[in-house]
Amino acid sequence: MTHAVARLRAERLARSLKPFVARGSRAPRCPRCRVLGSHCLCAWLPQVEARAGVCLLMYDVEALKPSNTGWLIADLVADTFAFGWQRTTVDPALLALLADPQWQPYVVFPGEYAEPRRVIGELPADSGKRPLFILLDATWTEARKMFRKSPYLDSLPVLSLQPEQLSRYRLRRSKRDEHLCTAEVAALCLEQAGDGRAAGALDAWLDLFTERYLGAKHRWPVDENSSAHLAVKAFL
Repeated sequence: MTHAVARLRAERLARSLKPFVARGSRAPRCPRCRVLGSHCLCAWLPQVEARAGVCLLMYDVEALKPSNTGWLIADLVADTFAFGWQRTTVDPALLALLADPQWQPYVVFPGEYAEPRRVIGELPADSGKRPLFILLDATWTEARKMFRKSPYLDSLPVLSLQPEQLSRYRLRRSKRDEHLCTAEVAALCLEQAGDGRAAGALDAWLDLFTERYLGAKHRWPVDENSSAHLAVKAFL
């Protein structure tokens, strides 16, 4: 199985002048789930459907990082699209996607950084189009740069989420607990779009990925009766 983020990763590797080596990558990883073979979680992949789509704009090497959670979105949401972001050029396929009449694109970003007229706090009543959530997959500093320097997004509404929970993501450090990882943001978007089962599956998949990833790193044994495993079982 391949998906948009996996394809983007392969394209990015093909352009690299030198190999990309992630921290802790001496042992071989499963090419499908990116976790060490002893903790592979491919057999636990949830099976869900979603009406909404997700468009990932990924900053430079983001698709190459084993801890990237945009990959998890593409695992579950069939209509996930992934594009590498560049300041001076834009992929024509991305522009074609944004103009596709079946989709209503929304840039998901804090409203304080956008013109007030563009900002919405929740999705409007069904317009007949499928929602397409545009997520800037990057560090917070990089994401702000992407938001400012992507003029092709300037005409699109900005969905400003107000999450009540703190981030559960434990694979990278953040200075602010309210900064959710990309998969957590996508789950909130799916919930708003009425894809509640897909949202729940994505949250569960993120938790299991995190547990297996850290388990491999620290050489913890796999516990298939953990709360993360039991949560994913509901979506198999």
